[in-house]
Amino acid sequence: MMIDTTAAIVRFRNGSHPRHRHDEPQIASALARTYAMVLAGGLGSRLMQLTDWRAKPAVPFGGKNRIIDFALSNCVNSGIRRIGVATQYKAHSLIKHLQRGWGFLDAGVGEFLEVLPAQQRVDGAWYMDTANAVLQNIDIIHAHAPEHIIVLAGDHIYKMDYATMLAEHLERDADLSIAALRVPIESASAFGIVTAAHDARITGFVEKPPEPAPCADDSSVAFASMGVYCFDTKFLFELLRSDARSEDSLHDFGHDVIPAALARSTRVFAHRFETSCIRRSGAGVYWRDVGTIDAFWAANLDLTRVQQELDVYDESWSIRTLQEQLPPAKFILGSPDGASQTANALVSSGCIISGAAVRNSLLFTDVWAEQGTIIEDSVVLPRVRIGHNVRLRRAVVDKYCNLPDGFEAGLDPEADRLRFEVSEGGVVLITPEMLGQRVHEL
Repeated sequence: MMIDTTAAIVRFRNGSHPRHRHDEPQIASALARTYAMVLAGGLGSRLMQLTDWRAKPAVPFGGKNRIIDFALSNCVNSGIRRIGVATQYKAHSLIKHLQRGWGFLDAGVGEFLEVLPAQQRVDGAWYMDTANAVLQNIDIIHAHAPEHIIVLAGDHIYKMDYATMLAEHLERDADLSIAALRVPIESASAFGIVTAAHDARITGFVEKPPEPAPCADDSSVAFASMGVYCFDTKFLFELLRSDARSEDSLHDFGHDVIPAALARSTRVFAHRFETSCIRRSGAGVYWRDVGTIDAFWAANLDLTRVQQELDVYDESWSIRTLQEQLPPAKFILGSPDGASQTANALVSSGCIISGAAVRNSLLFTDVWAEQGTIIEDSVVLPRVRIGHNVRLRRAVVDKYCNLPDGFEAGLDPEADRLRFEVSEGGVVLITPEMLGQRVHEL
């Protein structure tokens, strides 16, 4: 059966999403008094060698972006333009990206993105965990005099109008609102699990329980925190200072601060992500923690579908990033037998495909692939050079790899394990170091 892909893409791009709340005067005023704190200092060790030289939020995603671009774009598109980014581990690549790609905010009208590296501002320690990272910058945040603070993780892939969440927070006169979504019960132990009453008031919260409580109306799913919190500033500062005095605390939002908030206030509410998710009409909600190689690989390949779950073509909610000055992608030297056909693929600017086949794959910027090469179900990061007659299947290839003529990966799992990293799901990770090559940039 032939699929009319052109018509499908038109239907996809003409989809609708909820009206943006930041257009309302009252909400716009509240957003102007809101500060976003993006936590971007984690090690990201589950991404294995992809984070050997870079922080997880700086890992490339989607052909031209970095992971952190999604949280930052949500802020800007929502009308929140006072943003702090807390960095710590292996932050050079991340800081460089923020400086070069996110310098467009206008300080003259009170807009800014400030990088907040660990500076031992409170005591002699670096950031000890998520809550401590905010605490150590409490003087900087206080100087901006925000009435509301939205705390975000910098390492998730999703599109969300934080203005909708803030409006709901104000309507409920909440001290704290926690964004949450339903996740399959079998994977729910990886999240903080929320229990909420019929009015969305949170009655219980457990961080990563071994046996998550299912939703009352559906035992196959649990209500999971997304790591997106909207606080009244005074309430947050009280919680952080109290947490700092506790010798038993891990200084983590999920383990410590959220349970303390429930003990202190009855005005802690759950915000349902489906009400603020930016999506085309009829589509489901999309939120991904790309913290493992399998999750990273799958989320990137989600974008190769004709009708993507994550709409990156919506010009009204664009995902901003550093725009490199690169020429268009180029396809040359097609083979007469059709072996070089490219289908269901994203090929970014600066790529040169010289008679290679690219199928169900995503090529980042400035990737070159020579004749006879077949790339299937793979994610190839920027500035990779791929020789003649190379075979790649179910692979993630890191930046600056040079794959010689005749190279193969993803065809023989046992051989792959001797040379590369193979994930639980069978995805092969290839980095320059594994090939005995030098990394020039991050």
